[in-house]
Amino acid sequence: MSASALLMLVVTEVAVTAFTLYFFWKVLTVPPKPEPDSFEDNDEVER
Repeated sequence: MSASALLMLVVTEVAVTAFTLYFFWKVLTVPPKPEPDSFEDNDEVER
């Protein structure tokens, strides 16, 4: 394997790993959206 091929392999693997870790961290740290409970919000009479 030539030096340029090895360099391309390493750079590509590092880039893919970095993107994967970035988006995985972004998914873990995003605050949850407050979603309404459809049963409570559709009641006409308060309980």
